[in-house]
Amino acid sequence: MKIDKNKCVGCGNCHAWCTMGVIYVDSDGKSTVNEEECVECSNCYRSLRQGTENPTVVRSLRRILKLFHLTYEPPLDLCPTGAFAPPKLEWPRILRAQFSDPLVVHPSTGVGGRGTEEIKTNDVTNRLKVGDVGFVVELGRPGLGARFRDVQKVSMALAGQGVTFEPNNPVTALMVDTQTGELRPDVLNEKVLSCIIELKAPIEATPRILETLRRVAGEIETVMSVGIGSRCGPDGSLAYEPLVEQAGFRLSLNGKTNLGMGRMVP
Repeated sequence: MKIDKNKCVGCGNCHAWCTMGVIYVDSDGKSTVNEEECVECSNCYRSLRQGTENPTVVRSLRRILKLFHLTYEPPLDLCPTGAFAPPKLEWPRILRAQFSDPLVVHPSTGVGGRGTEEIKTNDVTNRLKVGDVGFVVELGRPGLGARFRDVQKVSMALAGQGVTFEPNNPVTALMVDTQTGELRPDVLNEKVLSCIIELKAPIEATPRILETLRRVAGEIETVMSVGIGSRCGPDGSLAYEPLVEQAGFRLSLNGKTNLGMGRMVP
């Protein structure tokens, strides 16, 4: 995202809407975006109404009010002069918007947001068969984000465990080799709000996959959260539960169970 310095009056309303906290008032008294850290989510642009006030008039008004120890405070959801200038994004920077802006559709999967339906839709997609365990590994969070060089560290560590990466996933689409988990070199420095690696493996591989994730978590400069899923047994049991505990992890209580009422995709 860019801010037109000719229009910006330094009101600061846009700062709170930045999911990464990288908009600040520069030495010239006008707001600036740290473009290296911006993930192109466009939340600031979407959340603020774009006003049409004359920047020269607003600046003059602010100077006059300052003489009387008063301030100019436009409504918090308004950029009074419409100073945002959304850039035309080219490759590879456009990846930032594809992974971070929920209104942008991933060209590799046709899905918006982070570009994947995830294994929680298994009753419809049938990605996981009996005996499979599926993992979703999410990297990044608002205020921190994730660079693809860290995503590659995780994907390559997982590939070493013989996993199968989900083909209908935008991170997999960036891999030059799904056997090694290596990503395209031209994307490694790009930063996104978050992204999800998806994979499956035989259910008995659960402990070593979790141990791999524990190890690589200490090698990356972002945060990681892990989801796990499989088909339920006839009695409703989950074969991975004792394996997760065996590996020293504790399952969250906010799990999801699909009842199999979805319409199976052919």
